Amino acid sequence: MMRFLITYETNSSDYKNASLNLSSNVTHNGSVCGNDTQAALLAVQFGEGHSWSINFTRTNETYQGDVVMFTYNTNDTAVFPDAKRKGPVTIVVKDTMLPVQLNNVFVCHSTEFLEAENVTQMFWNVTVQAFVQNGTIGKNESRCRADTPTSAPTVPPTIANVTTVTTTTLSPAPTTPPKPVENPDTGNYSLKSGNKTCLLATVGLQLNVSQEKPLLININPKTTSADGTCGNTTATLKLNDRNSTLIGFTFVVKNASASVQKFYLKEVNVTLLNRLNGSVISSADNNNFSKWDAFLGSSYMCRKEQTLQINEHLQIHTFNLWIQPFLVKADTFSTAQECSLDDDNILIPIVVGAALAGLIAIIVVAYIIGRRKSYAGYQTL
Repeated sequence: MMRFLITYETNSSDYKNASLNLSSNVTHNGSVCGNDTQAALLAVQFGEGHSWSINFTRTNETYQGDVVMFTYNTNDTAVFPDAKRKGPVTIVVKDTMLPVQLNNVFVCHSTEFLEAENVTQMFWNVTVQAFVQNGTIGKNESRCRADTPTSAPTVPPTIANVTTVTTTTLSPAPTTPPKPVENPDTGNYSLKSGNKTCLLATVGLQLNVSQEKPLLININPKTTSADGTCGNTTATLKLNDRNSTLIGFTFVVKNASASVQKFYLKEVNVTLLNRLNGSVISSADNNNFSKWDAFLGSSYMCRKEQTLQINEHLQIHTFNLWIQPFLVKADTFSTAQECSLDDDNILIPIVVGAALAGLIAIIVVAYIIGRRKSYAGYQTL
């Protein structure tokens, strides 16, 4: 099974995310078995001009995947509506498959990822044997690393770091309140363009998924990798937590005035996967944000909790946020523009001013009442 997540540019210079799946009509023209001197090639074609291939090399005792080539066609308007670039686009990436013993079948039920440029390739339920000897399929299996059990006992979750919020109503025992969910740990993420850091992010992330039972998912920085792209007017940060939670943040630059530019968060997409079989549990995208804005060349900070509403079923809560997607210098954050939630200095004068205004009003009212009483007494006399 294969699935492809692709970020592409539209005619309005925005960036959208497309999901491309294998269609029911798949061909394998150009595939070759290979031999002692020729590499094996598995090539498949599907959909409106899309294709994928991998070549296998061998030694006297082993074989392994070498180069993966994926071509997507942006003329497929059903998958890439309003794409600015038209025609086929090819991505080439080195396969990470370990050598497999000749005559063994390679099996990988877990989800594996290949990320390059603007494309994330996902594979699961893989069974393959290259360089089949004497036309006989091997009886022994070689498993991928993700399928190999570790010595430490673990319970494989379907979603990483899931806490199910429930209410116990057993009788006659007293009701046990749900255990409060702790705030997520804060992670530090960065992207490089060549040898220079081009994006910095510090944030704690928690997902709130509305299903039959609400799920709170804390993103674990220790198991989360960062990828993405940097540009002059667009930057994308993609986070991958243990091949089960994928989150993408897209930032763009806008002209605040004739001479002033700002950046802001425009789009967030989230994909939740079943780690055991790679199936999609939930997928959501919102490209209409206008948040986390700050002047170009500075950073944006918000220590308090914020909520990003992706759709009616999915929210992202952010904690201790500090982000700079453009013009990073010396691998450090520039001066931060803080969110209004953090600016307690504004609240203090407001509260004091309101209290003084109330006190003045009380004094004025008391004075008027006193004057009226005095005046009434004078008339009586």
